[in-house]
Amino acid sequence: MNAPLLFATTFLACTVEAVEAFTIVLAVGISRGWRPVLLGTAGGTAVLAVVVAAAGPALARVPLAPLRLVVGVLLLAVGVGWLRKAVLRAAGSKPLRDEQAVFTRYQAAAVDAGPVGGHLDGYGFTLAFKAVLLEGLEVALIVVTTGATSGRTPLTAAAAGCAVLTVTAVGAAVVRPLTRIPENTITFVVGVLTTSFGVFWAADGAGLDWPAGDGALPGLIALTTMVALTVTAHLRRRVAGTPSP
Repeated sequence: MNAPLLFATTFLACTVEAVEAFTIVLAVGISRGWRPVLLGTAGGTAVLAVVVAAAGPALARVPLAPLRLVVGVLLLAVGVGWLRKAVLRAAGSKPLRDEQAVFTRYQAAAVDAGPVGGHLDGYGFTLAFKAVLLEGLEVALIVVTTGATSGRTPLTAAAAGCAVLTVTAVGAAVVRPLTRIPENTITFVVGVLTTSFGVFWAADGAGLDWPAGDGALPGLIALTTMVALTVTAHLRRRVAGTPSP
C-alpha cells in the first residue's frame, strides 16, 4: 500500500483535529490557568495513545479480507462525512469554521464558569480532556484501521504524532488561534483520500480484484476529487441562484 498517501491522509486529518482542539485548549488555558488545562490535555492524549496501542495489534490478528471490508466501510463513512462538510462549506451552504470565533466563544464560557477553584480547576481540566479526546477519536480510528489494514500502524501513528507536534509547536510560538491554516481545504483533501481508501479496501475485502492492484488507488482519488468538485460547483450555483448549465 502507498506509504506516502497513508502518511499524508493521517497527518492532514490529525492536523485539522489538532487545530480544533488547540483552539479550545488555548481559550481555556488563557482564561483559567495552564496547569489544569495541560493536565487535561495530557490525559486525553494518553487515552488516545492507549486506544491506538491496544486496538492496533488486536486488529492485526483479524483475517485480512474481512478486516479490509469492515475498515473500508468505516473509512467510507468517515470520509464521506469529512467530504460532505468540506463541500457544503466550499459551496457556501455551511459557514466556514472560524477559529477566532470559536476561541472567543470558549474563552467567554470559561470566564462565565466562575472563579478558578482549588488546587486543580475541574472546569479547565475537564474541558481540555474532552476537547483532546473527542477531537482525536476520529483520527485514532484512522490511525488504527489504516495501519492495521496496510500493516503500517507505526507509520500512521508517526504521522499523527508529527501533526500534533507541528500544531503544538506553531501554537506555542504564536499563542493565538491558528486562523491561517486552510482547514476547509485540508478537510476536503482528507475527505477525498479517506473516501478513496474506503472504497478501495471495502471492494478488496468483498473479493474484487482491482485491475492495477494498488495502482488503482490514484485513479479512485482522481475520480472522487472530480465528483466532489462537480457537486461543489452545482451547489454553489444553487446557493447563488444561478441555473445549472
